Amino acid sequence: MRFARADLYMLRRTLAGLAASVIFSALVFYTSDQYAENARRARAEAQLRFDDAQTLLGNARDDKDNLAAYARDYGRLVESGIIGEESRLVWMENMERLRRQNRVADFRYSIAPQTDYPAQGQVGSQRFDIRSSEMKLNFDLLHEAQLVDFFSALREQSEGWYQLEHCTVQRGGAAPPVNLRAECAGGWITLRHRRAAS
Repeated sequence: MRFARADLYMLRRTLAGLAASVIFSALVFYTSDQYAENARRARAEAQLRFDDAQTLLGNARDDKDNLAAYARDYGRLVESGIIGEESRLVWMENMERLRRQNRVADFRYSIAPQTDYPAQGQVGSQRFDIRSSEMKLNFDLLHEAQLVDFFSALREQSEGWYQLEHCTVQRGGAAPPVNLRAECAGGWITLRHRRAAS
C-alpha cells in the first residue's frame, strides 16, 4: 500500500498527537509517582510525630500517677528540709537546741560550704542534684552512750538529714569529769532541683 503525500501529512498530525499523548502520559505518571512518594514520606513523618506524642502522653500519665502516689512523701521531704535549698541557719539552731539539752558535757561544730555529693554520678537522678555540707563535731563525753544519745536526738529533733560518716573516740587527756573526747564527721544532705538547661 502506498501513501500519498496528503496521507503522510494527515498521518504526521496523528503521529504528533500520539507522541504528545505519550509525553503527557509519561509526565502524568512521573508527577503522580512523585506525589505518591511525597505522600508516603509525609505519612511516615506524621506517624513518627504521632508515636512521639503518644510516648509523651504516656510519660505525662505516668508522671501524674507518680505525682499522686508520691506527693505526700515528697511534701514530707520538702517540709523536713531534705529537698530544697540548704538550711544552714536551721541546722545551727538545731545544734544549739541540742546543746541546751545537755546530752553531752560539751561539743563544738563547724559546717563547711555546700558541695556536690561525692557519689553524685553513681546515685544521681535526672531531677535532683545531691549536695552535701560537711559538718565536723568535737565532743567532751562522760561515757560512750552520750555519743549515741546525741546522734539519736539529732536524727529525731532536727530538720534535714545528717549522714554520719565516722567517729574517733579517745580516752583520757581531758579534765574531769570529762572521760572521753570524740571527733565525728559527716554531712548534711540536700536534694536540689536540677535547673533546666537554658
